[in-house]
Amino acid sequence: QVQLVESGGGLVQAGGSLRLSCAASGRTFSCYAMGWFRQAPGKEREFVAVIKWSGRSTYYTDSVKARFTISGDNAKNTVYLQMNSLKPEDTAIYYCACARDPGGVVIGFPNAENEYHYWGQGTQVTVSS
Repeated sequence: QVQLVESGGGLVQAGGSLRLSCAASGRTFSCYAMGWFRQAPGKEREFVAVIKWSGRSTYYTDSVKARFTISGDNAKNTVYLQMNSLKPEDTAIYYCACARDPGGVVIGFPNAENEYHYWGQGTQVTVSS
C-alpha cells in the first residue's frame, strides 16, 4: 500500500503562484511514476502532469505547459507541482497519484486514471479573477 497526502492548496489571484506537495509513504518503491490530476466543479477528473522516477522525465497536458512544473525528491518521497501564471480555469481539487510499476519496459507516460493505483485525498486550489 502507498499513502499519499497533498498540501499547499489555497486561494490565489489570477497570475499568482502556488506550489503543491505530495508526500508519499508506505511501499513507495512500487511507484514508477507519480502524477497530478485535477477535478473542477461539475467536470470529470483530468490529467495534469506526470514524472517518472527513473530519469525524472516529465509530461504535461497542453493547457499547463510552460506554466506548471512537476518535480520530485526521492529522499523525501515527495512530488511537487509548481504552478505559475495561474488562471481562474485552473480552479479545481488537485490530486496526486501513484502508478505502480507494471514490470517490463514502459513506453510513454501514464495519463489516464486507470493507470494509477493509489490516490491522495486532494487539495483545493482556487484562483480568483
